[in-house]
Amino acid sequence: MEQKLSKEAFVSNFNGTTLTENSVGLVSCALPVAYRGLILMYFFGENTESTWKRFLFVDFVVLVAPLVLYCTVLSAVLHWVVLVLAVVLVISVFQIYYQRKRRAHQHLKEVIAGFLDTSLDMNRIPFVTLFRVYVNIVTGICILAVDFPIFPRRFAKAETYGKGYMDYGAAAFVFSNALVSPEARQKNKIGSHFKFSFAVKQIIAVWPLIFLGLVRLISVKSVNYHEHISEYGLHWNFFFTLAVVRILSSFIFVLCPVRSSWILSGGIALCYQFLLEMTNLKQFILHGSDGKGTRDGFLNANREGIFSMFGYVSIYMAGVQAGIFIMKRRVLVKDWIKMQCCLTISNFILLLLLHACEALVEPVSRRMANLAFVLWTVEHSLFFINLYVLVDLVLLFVKFLSGMSKAPCSWNILPDTPQHRKENTLSKNNALEKVDKNTVRFCLIDAINRNQLLFFLQSNILTGLVNFTVDTVHSSTYISLFVLMLYMFCNCISVYILHINDITLKFW
Repeated sequence: MEQKLSKEAFVSNFNGTTLTENSVGLVSCALPVAYRGLILMYFFGENTESTWKRFLFVDFVVLVAPLVLYCTVLSAVLHWVVLVLAVVLVISVFQIYYQRKRRAHQHLKEVIAGFLDTSLDMNRIPFVTLFRVYVNIVTGICILAVDFPIFPRRFAKAETYGKGYMDYGAAAFVFSNALVSPEARQKNKIGSHFKFSFAVKQIIAVWPLIFLGLVRLISVKSVNYHEHISEYGLHWNFFFTLAVVRILSSFIFVLCPVRSSWILSGGIALCYQFLLEMTNLKQFILHGSDGKGTRDGFLNANREGIFSMFGYVSIYMAGVQAGIFIMKRRVLVKDWIKMQCCLTISNFILLLLLHACEALVEPVSRRMANLAFVLWTVEHSLFFINLYVLVDLVLLFVKFLSGMSKAPCSWNILPDTPQHRKENTLSKNNALEKVDKNTVRFCLIDAINRNQLLFFLQSNILTGLVNFTVDTVHSSTYISLFVLMLYMFCNCISVYILHINDITLKFW
């Protein structure tokens, strides 16, 4: 019992960090993807005999291991690390352009004009996959790292008000699910009667989340595992939140058009904030019905989890609207750049609204999922997505310049476009005609994307096992790093082995 209380105290009563530091953290997640693409293209070349172990090693060392360091020992100098990596990346791209210029004798304007008119293979939208996968990876790192002293306390979940790394995690999951939901992909363009039937099917489909929520509740209570009660409440947990958000959203979309999701999102968030300000709801959420933090009765016991549903539903609606916009069919590079400009403008508007809300109403509160929290989460999600759009465009530009194609989870140039046929005459080979199957099959990002729920479940289970076997609170820096790296490697290798064997585990 004493150890449980000490661990609960170790992860409680914090105030978060700054908006700038949160943004720098997101940039640090995007840069490894660009470097991994360059490494595969220039160091692996067209070598098709590399084993899955070699690809796994490169992917883990470049894509995952740096994030463990960024969240821990490098956190104090992360802005300098990001600056150096960004400058080196820009220099590398210019070096690639210079090599192309010597070979093809084309001016920069001609190269850019050809790049903008390049047609893309639209079988997938890679930056959406990257966003969803990295939300999962960073969440997996943080849920265990927070129990070690090398994880800065300002990154942990804020008690009432604040913006820690971990405050973004749950909301980012909700947003990422909405981004690829049937509504965002417009799979429910049907009559009103069938809309209701479709909603019922979606509700039935959430039974695994409810089941997992019950399993987590029973296991946590039975082993007396430490928990942060003010996060969701005494019995509530993240799986219940995901399930209820999906159920409520399905019924809302029966009554309201999907294309009005942004109006619904804003309306729900504003109405909820109005209730917080004009009634005693805020006091009830923060202090209970007796003003002393009572947990008597189901509503009192789980007030944070229940009432934060308003905020999470608003975030889900915003994610659906973003998904509808992003999923529109675009073929040319210049069309995707226009989309990125629209995202940037939306990002800037949300940032202004966030500052206004924090100045005039109240700061960000994950505990209540208030209006500021909704604005911050949606703004951060669009910024995160925008970073991966930029990374994808950088890798695509390198492919365009070099004629190489060995970069999975990025766009591929269509081989039958006039510009591409011109490029083939300048390249030493026709690498763009076909992407090496091994680089696609042996891609860690695709592996995690294929079994995202399994990856998340495994992260939670291993986090519990580590906490039972290791005295995390008093671990040294070296022990902490070793455990975190081993933990993330175990998470990655399991889904990776399933992926290379073409296995997808679904629980429904």
